[in-house]
Amino acid sequence: MEQEKKSPSVINYWYLLFSFLAFITLRDIWTANFQSKAIPYSEFQQMLKDKKISEVILTEDEINGVLTSPEGQMKTVHSKRIEPEIAKELESYGVKFSRLTENKFWITLMSWVMPMIIIFFVWNFLIQRMMGKGGIQGGLMSVGKSKAKIYVETDTKVTFNDVAGADEAENELKEIVEFLKDPKKFERLGGRMPKGVLLIGPPGTGKTLIAKAVAGEAGVPFFSTNGAEFVEMFVGIGASRVRDLFEQAKKKAPCIIFIDELDALGKARMVGGVQGNDEKEQTLNQLLAELDGFDTRTGIILLAATNRPEILDPALLRSGRFDRQVLVDRPDRTGRVAILKLHVKKTKLDDKLDLENIAALTPGFTGADLANLVNEASLAAVRRNADVVSEDHFTIAIERMLAGLEKKNRLINKFERNVVAHHEMGHALVASAVGNTETVHKISIIPRGIGALGYTLQRPTEDRFLMTKEELEKKMTVLLGGRAAEKIIFQHLSTGAADDLDKATDIAWAAATRYGMAAQLGDVVYEKSVNAFLGEMPFQPRTRNYSDETAHQIDCAVREMLTRALTKAIAILNLNEDLLRSSAKLLLEKETLNESELKSIIAEIKTVDSTRKSLPGEINV
Repeated sequence: MEQEKKSPSVINYWYLLFSFLAFITLRDIWTANFQSKAIPYSEFQQMLKDKKISEVILTEDEINGVLTSPEGQMKTVHSKRIEPEIAKELESYGVKFSRLTENKFWITLMSWVMPMIIIFFVWNFLIQRMMGKGGIQGGLMSVGKSKAKIYVETDTKVTFNDVAGADEAENELKEIVEFLKDPKKFERLGGRMPKGVLLIGPPGTGKTLIAKAVAGEAGVPFFSTNGAEFVEMFVGIGASRVRDLFEQAKKKAPCIIFIDELDALGKARMVGGVQGNDEKEQTLNQLLAELDGFDTRTGIILLAATNRPEILDPALLRSGRFDRQVLVDRPDRTGRVAILKLHVKKTKLDDKLDLENIAALTPGFTGADLANLVNEASLAAVRRNADVVSEDHFTIAIERMLAGLEKKNRLINKFERNVVAHHEMGHALVASAVGNTETVHKISIIPRGIGALGYTLQRPTEDRFLMTKEELEKKMTVLLGGRAAEKIIFQHLSTGAADDLDKATDIAWAAATRYGMAAQLGDVVYEKSVNAFLGEMPFQPRTRNYSDETAHQIDCAVREMLTRALTKAIAILNLNEDLLRSSAKLLLEKETLNESELKSIIAEIKTVDSTRKSLPGEINV
């Protein structure tokens, strides 16, 4: 069971306040119904004369009389004590009387203490509201306490059997498990385990899951927290929480501390006139001090995860701190199959379903994407009242994740549908003609997402990690196939090819500035690659370390590559114009064509190799 630090103060305070109010209410009810009845002093004197009172007890403010009859007690209240007169009067009537001195210490004390307690409750409630808005939970006394969630040995319930698609990272971390189980094995030859292990990789690749699996395999307590939980609005709180976290860990050693999103805590410190003594830097300094201060022989292993290693402070990554970095990358095709097998254990699958085909359709998907894919496919099967989940349902789920939700009710006029149909068939025919490594899997002219009026889904035949210049040219040609089809059939251009142009331009720009694939530019890199798992930051200016003349040559090279690709696409579609028109007509009728329906169309395509001499305007780059 997860052992989290609760904040019972608010509940207890309100419980005490409610109890006090209930006590006051019950006391008033008891006083009104069960205590002596107050009467005027004149009536008290008359009752003395009538011999109805047998005994009188005097206090500072009251005269309490005991009746001779069983009717109960009577009480009279007066403002001043007149003991001599009352004594004479009572003595004349032969009534026993005595004086009672009341102890009002507790009443006086409560009259002072209760207002202070009520004020404290109200003050504490308001302070907690203010601190809650500032990101501090748990009351004033818990400001410097760590918010790490603590999982005991039996609660993690995650092992390496629950992890797939990250074999290299798993093998690297098995050493950590062996150390936590038998530290002496590594100390025998003078070795020691690294103090910190940093898991780096894109979002959704399973970094947190792997960290839990390490704790589950080792059978040790697991402290899980987030880098953002150390940073608060008050300076010094984060550093205090770091100290408290390591103090708790030392008490439960051997154990694992896991800090997710380390970049929120360990961002590189600024220099050069910028103030450096702020809350984040103090928190980072405290973490660095704790990393230097503990010995791995105590059995504490610090794991952390980030998808932005490029912004981490260099002091964190030096040897002796996070001195081991483990890459948890997107899974390859084999890894995707293994991940899918994990997630479909509770899913009723069609016997004909081959997970290899699903893995082929999902290049670049992370473990989280594949888990979502299985769920979306199951939901698609339920919506269609199917008994099992088939490959068609997985295809629908992939389309929904990549292109967005279908919008069958969107009204598109006849001319636009005709343009979209020829545009998408242009992509498909060019892709088949150039001999691309990606097979056309499906074509649709049903609008999806925000602005997609149609799409062409391709299935890679294999995962690729290197691409040649010729393959990049083919990709640009396929991207511009839709634009070429519009130009041939309608003799005009539309905005439908905007996204295709954007992607093709990026490929051409990278080929010219980063890959050295433009002959007139030489084997020179003019633009540094962005090594960021989250991609290039928006509105980030491009660094330019070249002259205006070189910039002009780059512009010319990019334009020539795109012109060559468009010319080749036009030439292919000119050879297959009749096939383009007939297949577009079929697509207009059915709205969607799958791979089996496209086979007969692709079989009739005339390739460009047999007519190489008839391609005008090709430019050698």
